[in-house]
Order: sequence, then C-alpha cells, then structure tokens
Amino acid sequence: FELHESFLARGKSGPIGVLFLGDSITEGWGKAPHVWEKYFGQYQTANFGIGGDRTQHVIWRIENGELDAISPKVLVLMIGTNNSGDYNGAEIAAADKKIIELIQAKLPGTKILLHAIFRRGPRKNKEGVVTYEAVLDAQKRMVAINTANAELAKLDNGTTIRYLDINARFLGNDGTIPHIIMPDQLHPNAAGYQLWAEAVKPLLDEMMR
Repeated sequence: FELHESFLARGKSGPIGVLFLGDSITEGWGKAPHVWEKYFGQYQTANFGIGGDRTQHVIWRIENGELDAISPKVLVLMIGTNNSGDYNGAEIAAADKKIIELIQAKLPGTKILLHAIFRRGPRKNKEGVVTYEAVLDAQKRMVAINTANAELAKLDNGTTIRYLDINARFLGNDGTIPHIIMPDQLHPNAAGYQLWAEAVKPLLDEMMR
C-alpha cells in the first residue's frame, strides 16, 4: 500500500514518458540504477513494480488510480509469474488481456510493450538445496507460463501493442538459466538487468518514435 501511494504521488509530480508496470521482477530494476539511467533515463521513466504482485493486484492498482493523471507514451508490462503456481496458462493470459483492456481504457493514447513472462527454474530452499519438489514446481509453472506466453504473443498488432519475448537471452547453452544472471532462478541481478535493457531498448526506442 505504501508503494501504491508513492506511485499515485509520482503520477502527480511530473510527466512520465515510459512506465514499467509489474511485480518484483520489474521492481528489481532498482538493483541496477546505472543500467536504468543509461538505457531509459532520457524518457522520464517510472517504475510501478511491486514484489509479490499477481495479475489481480495489478488490476486493483489500476482500478485504484495508478494510471490516472498520467499519459506515458509507452507502458512496459510484464505480469503473471506469481500466478503460475495456482492458475493455468489460459487463466493467466486472460488476466493479462483484462489488464491491457484496462490500460487502453485509461490511457487510449499509450502504446503497450508486452513482455513474455520470464522463464523460471527450480529454486533452492532455505538450506540451499534444490529439492525434487522444487523441480516439479518449476516444471508445472513453466507449463503455465509457456501457455500464457503463446496466447500473449497473439496480441501483437504491430502498432499499439508489441509483444517481446527475450527469454532466450537468459538461457545458457544447456537450456537452463545461469545463476550468474538469475541467482534464485527467478529474479535477474544487475547483469541480468543489463541483458534485459539491451534486449528491450531497440523496440522501446522504435515505439517512442
């Protein structure tokens, strides 16, 4: 709620050219402020990411004013990984479509850069061990994420909505996520955000033009 209030205040404090909206993966740009400034600083960029958020939380945030009184040229959206444990891919995609409809209703002049939900791998427990259950959980979540991404890709209309899948950038030669860019197999570190910035910048620049 404190972050939500800070976002409402940010919207009133000055123009936003590019808005990033999402969960902890989006919020985590704060780990790499130098990357954020280098790649996006020219666009009066704001970060409305909240750790732990699911699609329903973003819907609530939009319905409670976060997109009011702002007019970004581009909104960068990625949300849904936190739903993947309890919802299937079709449900996640349907929720993302609902979010896009709300964005378009609130911000009819804003283009949407829709990210494929990032891949995730099995996560270690508190003892630093990857259990069999963690592997099964990651596999189950990836089925939902892959299904959702396949549906989200269909939303790209070439103009007002552009879909971008950069998951291949985060994979090693063996097809897994290297710990040197996503130590917990979910959240990028500064090196991971550098890869993200490099991958998204060309399309973002194009949309801003």
